[in-house]
Amino acid sequence: MNGGEQEFRKDDPVGHAQLGEGRVVADNGATVVVRFDRGIEECERGDLVRRLEPLEAIASAQWANPVETVARVQAEAIRSVNDVWGVFARSKIELLPHQLWVCRQVLSTQPARWLVADDVGLGKTVEAGLILAALASRGGLGRLLVLCPASLVEQWQQRMLDMFDVRLARYHSGADSEKANFWAIHSQVIASLQTLRADSKGRHERLVEGGVWDTVIVDEAHHLNADEDAGPTQGYKLVAKLVEHQLVRSMVFFTGTPHRGKNYGFLSLLNLLRPDLFDPSRGVAAQLPSLSQAVIRNNKYNVTDLEGRKLFQEPLVHSEEYGYSTAEAAFYDMLTEFIVSGKAYASRMSDATQGRAVMLVLIAMQKLASSSVAAIRRAIRGRLERIGRARGELDRLNGSKRDLADYAEAEALGEFDQLSQLEERITERDVELRLMADEEQRLRELLEASERVVEETKIRKVVNLVRSQYAGRSVLFFTEYKATQSLLMSALMQAFGRDAVAFINGDARAEEVVIAAGEAPRVLTEARTDAAERFNEGKVRFLVSTEAAGEGIDLQEHCHTLFHIDLPWNPMRMHQRVGRLNRFGQKERVEVVVVHNPQTVESRIWQKLTEKIEEINRAMANVMEHPEDLGQLVLGAAPSSLYRELFAQASGVPRERLSAWFDEKTSRIGGRDTFEVVRELVGSCARFDFRQSSALLPRVDLPDLEPFVTNVLQLNRRRPQREGDGLSFKTPDSWRRDPTVRANYSGLLFDRHAATRRERGRVVGAGHAVFEHALRQALAIDAPAASIAASDGVTGPLFVYRVTDRVTSERSWVRGVTVAVRVSTNVGECALLHDWQLLQLLNGLKPSMREEGRGGPDVHAEAGKLLTAATAFLDARYNDLPVSFRHARASLVATLWLEGTPS
Repeated sequence: MNGGEQEFRKDDPVGHAQLGEGRVVADNGATVVVRFDRGIEECERGDLVRRLEPLEAIASAQWANPVETVARVQAEAIRSVNDVWGVFARSKIELLPHQLWVCRQVLSTQPARWLVADDVGLGKTVEAGLILAALASRGGLGRLLVLCPASLVEQWQQRMLDMFDVRLARYHSGADSEKANFWAIHSQVIASLQTLRADSKGRHERLVEGGVWDTVIVDEAHHLNADEDAGPTQGYKLVAKLVEHQLVRSMVFFTGTPHRGKNYGFLSLLNLLRPDLFDPSRGVAAQLPSLSQAVIRNNKYNVTDLEGRKLFQEPLVHSEEYGYSTAEAAFYDMLTEFIVSGKAYASRMSDATQGRAVMLVLIAMQKLASSSVAAIRRAIRGRLERIGRARGELDRLNGSKRDLADYAEAEALGEFDQLSQLEERITERDVELRLMADEEQRLRELLEASERVVEETKIRKVVNLVRSQYAGRSVLFFTEYKATQSLLMSALMQAFGRDAVAFINGDARAEEVVIAAGEAPRVLTEARTDAAERFNEGKVRFLVSTEAAGEGIDLQEHCHTLFHIDLPWNPMRMHQRVGRLNRFGQKERVEVVVVHNPQTVESRIWQKLTEKIEEINRAMANVMEHPEDLGQLVLGAAPSSLYRELFAQASGVPRERLSAWFDEKTSRIGGRDTFEVVRELVGSCARFDFRQSSALLPRVDLPDLEPFVTNVLQLNRRRPQREGDGLSFKTPDSWRRDPTVRANYSGLLFDRHAATRRERGRVVGAGHAVFEHALRQALAIDAPAASIAASDGVTGPLFVYRVTDRVTSERSWVRGVTVAVRVSTNVGECALLHDWQLLQLLNGLKPSMREEGRGGPDVHAEAGKLLTAATAFLDARYNDLPVSFRHARASLVATLWLEGTPS
């Protein structure tokens, strides 16, 4: 070491232009080993600058400009609270305690491997965005792959951009070829699982060759299914391939229905995340204790706001009955005879595959008819139009086989909208299958009977209810089938006008809509996002949707009333439908209206299922604090095929035997084994508990960033001006080297509730260029000690610490936390301030650029004694911090000497 070079001792504070602040581990002469937040690095001596310790500054009376010290400590506190909680993400909606807790939990380990199984309506997309925004703010986002259902791709992409400034490139199969090199060009991608799972034209080989993904997010992860007998689905195989080739570091799954009736499938899903903890070939009981390390589950009726107030109420459910007209009753009687004859015909077929295919068509017809005469009429008419084509061509049987396979997979995965589309398609198009010997003649008789139904009593009942009991209200209608959707749209438009109605379905087309009586039917088109936006803004009163809006879409902003136009055969569909309205942001108690004919077998089965749900809830009420959500889990744990069998077979059961038959068929639902598994599953998951987490939850938001930004601008000799609700200023010269930074900013907002998309670009938070430059500059300030007046009358030092883990072998996304100990010399007490409390205190100070503090040996001696007491106080409270450390280490960052003045 040359004589002119500075000497470094162990634990000396140093600064590095790229790596930030750190502490010396060892001086090796030409190089120096330093512990930074991101890890231990060996640096060239000349790249390091020795920083003053706070006590050194006090001893030599080198008091800093108070604004500099306050800005530096504000930056430390802001970085800390955002690293742990993600609270300064620019989400446009209020961030809830359980969402912040999920972010903290997922980022507590690196790599992050979690299944987030929060209840429907708790904001899983927001939780995902918080996690990604927090990673982006600390430079850890890297290569990102988001997989979700095709219907949610556009919504995910837009929300991540609007709410969190995370920019995702959408995967298109046409852009993925050997020449295009899609995966090398795009590092942050969102893809439809349905598209990417198919290994077409070398797609998976190119994906594997594209490199390692730092983070993989899978929404509606229950679509990654593995069956003990049938094997894994294509989606499961895709993710398993990425894991097998070690191409995934962190991976987070999101689903509201984690356990779908089979322990093997549930454990297989967890095995993708944590093969070290879960093995589907082993019994589930022995693996349940490990769930808290991999599964997060929050119940809608347990979550609270920051004051501990419950956020959700259970919906009010009303039943509205109607009866068939003479023409409707005659048609349904004729259809019932047709289906019974068809089932008998199918049972005698020598080809079992053909027999199952015929059964599937008949069941689809039964379901269509239970929705509306219009739905089954459209299917019959389409079938008759095709019935003469290709019959007898044996090679066309492959279409029916594919339909059987597709139906089984969609049913197993709970892809409800796809199921409805398949049911409409196979009824019309699988005409190579003969449903009975005289099928064509009987179909024509059915068609004639259906055409005698000139008005459907259910639709008339719905319109009358909307006119009377629900006058003036926005209403969300759900139906399974497009024909029923068009029928209801026609009735609503004729009663309330075309501009009163919007719609959502799988292909954005509504056919055979009659806008005004006497007019010809028309085809209407509307994008899902446009319909949802118009409905949420109150521009249309009614939204008529198929199951395409059953998941991943928020419709609660202007509506709290939902009508079930038909009764889906799987009760989980109704739970998901209600979740579109009963979610955070809903200002009213949700009302649900079930429209049904009590004389139908479907209605009787639904009544039995409702009684079963109540029975489950009563049983759970004896052992669980909040049983409602568990009742839904128990229902979801039953295979979808069971519900299909209930409705399909009930029509053949004599009415006097229906109750006994139902009890026998449903003995598996809510049985002791399922009951125990669900109870243990929920009890073993990690979950947010307000009572345990209340003291740690940060009570800060975007407005708390404004004093910090103002201080940094002041240090750059800028004078920000208030213009209405916004902040305007000329950008500091040093920031303008970044091409993304503007020369001037006008009307910057520190408010996540900015109403318009244009205003969203002016909201300052994590990821905004102004915030990031201010933070980076402030963290590099060397201003370890300052003296400043405090208006609360308390005199004494505020010691600010950065707490990290001495153990570097276990990585975490959270690099450390900032805390402070305030020592009141005039009271003789120490108080621990978490990062967010420290920020609130600093924001209340009014530092001057010219203030100076006391110095000299006496002050240094006093400060040294107080620091010893403060450090001992902190050492005894590491367990009170929001992050766990194996071996915590506290390094003093700065000292603010507060001079108490009466407020």
